[in-house]
Amino acid sequence: MIKLHIQSDKEDGVIDIIRAAISAEIKRLEIGLDKTNKHIEKFETEYNVTSEVFQKEFSAENLKKGDQEYIEWAGELKIREKITKDLRKLKEIEYVAH
Repeated sequence: MIKLHIQSDKEDGVIDIIRAAISAEIKRLEIGLDKTNKHIEKFETEYNVTSEVFQKEFSAENLKKGDQEYIEWAGELKIREKITKDLRKLKEIEYVAH
């Protein structure tokens, strides 16, 4: 669990601003994750294999466009992993105001 302690000298709605900013970032990451998943699905459909099989058994020589396509697919998988981790962290935040 992540606790975010916010302390303000004024009742100026700073907690609401921070919550809104984090919510906006979560939404942005979810949109990015959706786009990334669609790119990954295209590769999986085109080659009729899961990304797990791709990572374990494929090399650039197995793909029609060689290195370029291999780097794109592997890159999308790395992006998905990073976005998923970031989303998990942001969604775990518990706000504690003082």
